Amino acid sequence: MRISEIYASLQGEGLLAGTPSTFVRASGCNLRCVWCDTPFTSWEPTGDDIPLADVLTKVESLGQRHVVVTGGEPLLFADVAELCVALRRAGCHVTVETAGTVLPATNEPVADLMSISPKLASSTPPADTPQRWATRHEASRRQDDVLRELAAAGRHQFKFVIDSEADLAEACGWLGDLGRAVEPGSVFLMPQARTADELARRSAWLARECRRLGFRFAPRHHITWFGNRRGT
Repeated sequence: MRISEIYASLQGEGLLAGTPSTFVRASGCNLRCVWCDTPFTSWEPTGDDIPLADVLTKVESLGQRHVVVTGGEPLLFADVAELCVALRRAGCHVTVETAGTVLPATNEPVADLMSISPKLASSTPPADTPQRWATRHEASRRQDDVLRELAAAGRHQFKFVIDSEADLAEACGWLGDLGRAVEPGSVFLMPQARTADELARRSAWLARECRRLGFRFAPRHHITWFGNRRGT
């Protein structure tokens, strides 16, 4: 499988924020979010093809019980599904970070926590983006049947990147369409930001909206702690 990086850090978002974790980042994505903060796994995917056994050995050497399998879009790859199953059998707690557009390539449970980040319309790149990525992205980004199936598989969280009132309205409408598929209390709103300054500017408004609407606010601690750097 193509892996861009494996490292130990702290989870920065969601239900397990602050948890020491090993991150396994697969390289490759079926979307091209205009604000993507890991373009080395999407717009210009880079990494090394690493055998499953070597990935497991590296994860074990880092000594963390919690493992976050992320991307890119990790569920695109059959080897990643196999990796998740192997990690869980070894006693690891596995979080899978996904945009919720594809299902795992196995019938076995792959995650203790399915962390789903549906991409809103504002994520779509400009119409003149090469290789028809605007059309391809827009056609792929919303797959409600996939979202329902991922959520039904077990514990989950939904994380929406919010940059405007239009984003907030779209997220609320989308959640209304999904209905009971989404667990109460599992929805996080997080500001679109790639720097600490952007995060600070956008957090106050969004935190107020979370209080008003009853959603959880995800402050994206890793940006504050480490900045927008690889390996963090």
